[in-house]
Amino acid sequence: MVNFDVVNKLTESLSQWRLLSTRASVWVDHLLRRHLPGRCAFCLGKADRERPWCAACFAGLPWNLPACPHCAEPLPGRPEARPCGRCLRCPPSFDGSRVPLRYERELAGLVQRFKFEASPRAGAVLLALFEAGLPEAALAWPQALVPVPLHPRRARERGFDQGEWLARRLARRLERPLVRARRCRDTPSQRGLDRVERRRNLSRAFVIEAPLPPRVALLDDVMTTGATLEALAAACRAAGAREVEAWAVARTPLQES
Repeated sequence: MVNFDVVNKLTESLSQWRLLSTRASVWVDHLLRRHLPGRCAFCLGKADRERPWCAACFAGLPWNLPACPHCAEPLPGRPEARPCGRCLRCPPSFDGSRVPLRYERELAGLVQRFKFEASPRAGAVLLALFEAGLPEAALAWPQALVPVPLHPRRARERGFDQGEWLARRLARRLERPLVRARRCRDTPSQRGLDRVERRRNLSRAFVIEAPLPPRVALLDDVMTTGATLEALAAACRAAGAREVEAWAVARTPLQES
């Protein structure tokens, strides 16, 4: 027979260890940034002044151009950004997307180090890339930022909430309020689900109890089908937002079925 008290204590101890490990990583990363010369996060060569990358690596990153202005689906081979077929048939519940990079190659490795290893260096580079990939007018547009929240249980297991980590720092830089949504239920993993299944999986998954200003930007690290951001956008509109944009650092190209 399984002793659930023992299992719960072991789970709690593991979560505490991960939290301590994350804090230690933050401390070490802070020391490295202060005392070591700037190195490119991708090739380890000399970085540009005040940037965590070199010019050659920055130019060679998988920039998401052109892309659908609604869902940010990459549109390779197109001369310009136009709405994709999916969005023409069924527009998303947010007004538009701003996702400057594709989830490929070295960018995918950077995201994985941030999400699964809690690397503050990787997170800082991702946030800097996001800001560099958006025009100043776009960054000035929202009146509040809303990060995509993890369920508290998953956040404890992972040791941190990557969406809030990014949004908290971006909100401070943009001098915008950060409004937190609450995840009502711990939805099953989205991996392996198509767009329709993901929407169904996330139906009424979020609630926002504080009133929102008219213009709101949602923020996540990676946008796959947009189903999570759509569910959060619906919650934002219920809380008073009139215009909602979906922001993410990287977009996973969809595979046509």
